[in-house]
Amino acid sequence: MYASSEINIGNTSLGGNSPVRIQSMTTTKTMDTVATVNQVANLAKAGCDFVRITTQNINEANNLKVIKEELGKIGIYIPLIADVHFIPKIAELAAQFVEKVRINPGNYIDSQSSISEKLIPLLSVCKKHNTAIRIGVNHGSLSETILYKYGNTALGMVESLMEFVRVCKKHNFNKLVLSVKASNVVMMIDANKLLVEKLLIEGLNYPIHLGVTEAGSEDEGRVKSASGIGYLLAHGIGDTIRVSLSEDPVAEIPVAKMLVDFYGKRLDIAKRIPHELIRVAIKFFSGKPPLVLTSGMSELADYSNHNESINLDIGKKKYGISKLVYHNLSIEELIIRATVDATILLLNNETDGIWIENNSSTTDDQNAKLSLEILQVLGLRISKTEFIACPTCGRSSVVLVDLLQEVKKQTSHIRGLKIAVMGCSVNGPGEMADADYGMVGTGNGNVDLYKGRKLIHKNIKQEQSIDALINLIKNSGDWKNK
Repeated sequence: MYASSEINIGNTSLGGNSPVRIQSMTTTKTMDTVATVNQVANLAKAGCDFVRITTQNINEANNLKVIKEELGKIGIYIPLIADVHFIPKIAELAAQFVEKVRINPGNYIDSQSSISEKLIPLLSVCKKHNTAIRIGVNHGSLSETILYKYGNTALGMVESLMEFVRVCKKHNFNKLVLSVKASNVVMMIDANKLLVEKLLIEGLNYPIHLGVTEAGSEDEGRVKSASGIGYLLAHGIGDTIRVSLSEDPVAEIPVAKMLVDFYGKRLDIAKRIPHELIRVAIKFFSGKPPLVLTSGMSELADYSNHNESINLDIGKKKYGISKLVYHNLSIEELIIRATVDATILLLNNETDGIWIENNSSTTDDQNAKLSLEILQVLGLRISKTEFIACPTCGRSSVVLVDLLQEVKKQTSHIRGLKIAVMGCSVNGPGEMADADYGMVGTGNGNVDLYKGRKLIHKNIKQEQSIDALINLIKNSGDWKNK
């Protein structure tokens, strides 16, 4: 969506007032009809508007029809999306049974075939069955041609997508949804803003799907998703969203609902951020902004309101600190609201720091921790280990949630490291390309272990992978004791 007061480029959801919709994805094996139907039903009851289902082969594509029929028997008629990689024939079959097919240009084409040659048969099937296509580009899965020409950049992501869009336009297929995703929040925001510019220049108007890939779990996953999705919604971009958490997919829905409720109403949210800019003079500060302040005492903050080092009149330098004032929000609500509001101020260069206040509903330590988390996901200040983890799906070949929790338990004290935990090889090696260390599921409960982009160990049993990761970090000289 675009805020209609800013941009009006047609009558579709991009320029109109249609509500932002919520999407999630099943984590079950697609051939397990009962488990998949139950999970789709639970997502629908939680408030999900669309459900994406892994579709890896012909059998899974055919089973989508069975899943849809079984859902109908229990009164669930939620639109389904087939998630297809690599093989066009699978997309063509799946398109006969579902409302939408998602394809990824980076792994949908090969060097032997033109885009049109691969795509036209799918367009014909989708026209016949009134099926939409989501062209979804992930930062970590750009084709070699795109990487050579544009590099691993936001522009490369957008151009990869636009190649497919132009073919669709040429063949009069307009039932498209577009997405450019990344695990890096700033990259994701930049790519979507650039996509909007490209669409406007070319006179095109398609709905945009938003998401931060491999956001992880717990507070970190919520902050990453809120930062990227919320910033764009607040600036009028986005028609559907998916909060990608490495948890039960039902846990994604409340987070998505809060983002839609607070920032998806097509209002001028950016002008209604509950903050005041305070010019604070800080003595004896040798670091660099952005700073973290709290109203009470917290060892996590740079300064607190009761610390004599803060003074409004004297000091070496005055910093403009945005004090975000909320009233009795739950910690879940505060994570969403403060993350989006702070992201807007920080990326618009309107503040030198964050000061979160929420009456007595959250502690000063919670407020300071959240401030540091926001700064970390924006790459403005590194205060802990960063984890990149996919939200898991039917392709996952390891028990990813358990593996991620154990990796966090053993390595979360190593400040400055970026560690990836990925469930499969479809996007795994690409999406974790900027991580210092990575683990990728390879089938039968095994993982490959990476240092940067270099494969170090193949097919390690999941139960042995944590020790192998720790040893690799130690041998590389990056280990720190707790």
